[in-house]
Amino acid sequence: MTKLSKVPAVTVFFWVIKVLCTTVGETASDYLNVNLGLGLSGTAVAAGACLLVALAVQFKLDRYQPAIYWLVVVLVSVFGTLVTDILTDSLHFPLEWSTIIFSVALGLTFVAWYLKEGTLSIHSVFTRRRELFYWLAILFTFALGTATGDLVAEQLGVGYLNTGLLVLSIVAAAAVAWRLGLDPVLAFWIAYILTRPLGASLGDYLSQPASEGGLGLGAAATSAIFLSAILAVVVYLAVTRKDRIEIPDAPAAKSGSRPGLQAGVVVAVLLALGITGYVVRSAQLEARAAASTSVDRPLGDLSAFRAIARDMTQAVEAADWTRAKSGASALEVAWDAAQAQLQRMSPAKWTVMDDAIDVVLRQARATSPNASTAAAALQALTAVIDTLDHPK
Repeated sequence: MTKLSKVPAVTVFFWVIKVLCTTVGETASDYLNVNLGLGLSGTAVAAGACLLVALAVQFKLDRYQPAIYWLVVVLVSVFGTLVTDILTDSLHFPLEWSTIIFSVALGLTFVAWYLKEGTLSIHSVFTRRRELFYWLAILFTFALGTATGDLVAEQLGVGYLNTGLLVLSIVAAAAVAWRLGLDPVLAFWIAYILTRPLGASLGDYLSQPASEGGLGLGAAATSAIFLSAILAVVVYLAVTRKDRIEIPDAPAAKSGSRPGLQAGVVVAVLLALGITGYVVRSAQLEARAAASTSVDRPLGDLSAFRAIARDMTQAVEAADWTRAKSGASALEVAWDAAQAQLQRMSPAKWTVMDDAIDVVLRQARATSPNASTAAAALQALTAVIDTLDHPK
């Protein structure tokens, strides 16, 4: 007699689809939010409703079904990304606090799961309660991965490509540690959390314009390519059944390792490295911000943003929406790259300009853009820039 697992085996296919889903979570949320004009709240409501329906189907199944399982993962990826984005962009909640809150929430979920079930292994998910703990943990890993990735890439100004390389090196270190004796369950959850910022970095690299160091595929094309890749792998797994798990009725022998002690050591090391890096990088940015701030220029020299806004205005007046959307991409990339320093120079004034830029991006990327509203948004942004940047 065997029990049938509700989740897939951890194989190379698992990690390939996980990274693909993570990338889709980043690009699809951006496409729905900006390109289709749903906004963060509208996209979150739509994604949340779809997620609830998919989860209801997943819980009713008596075994792992690749199509439903990975559909839930994609939707959790989108929804988890949106939760952090709403806190950050709409409520202006500090990424530091989002990272702490989601870390605590994930930690409490793991503690409750372990106390109730005696294991955190996904290879033992065959009951309703274990599956509930599993999906709650998955949601928090996506939200935490989004907050941590954005904190490092944007708030600390490391950039998405460098953040992706940093995350990849930590995942590689976890893999080596696992080979050397690190508890496999601990290694799995470390990798699962960190593949979120890794996938986001990949998505941003593919979707950003070539002029900004990306491949210029755009959010829509990137999402379509990765969804097609996910579909192809899922169909392959559904046919071959290579990722099915059968769980014997007899309890598995316990490992001789000490996962609790290992987890404590790993968490302590990651916290020490993370806090040290945050403090050092923040000090560097604070010094740069202090050197660039003046009474007449609280956010420093904003002439580059004025030039982009001017070019976009000319494009809108000429009804050249291809050029206007290209300018929107350049504006977004430049603003994100400058965030780490500008936000420290004057958080309140940075927020004012950030809100004005968000309006411009939505208008320029709308499915059916309106020239008058786009021009008004650009005029409002230019007025903000003129107010903040008036050197003597």
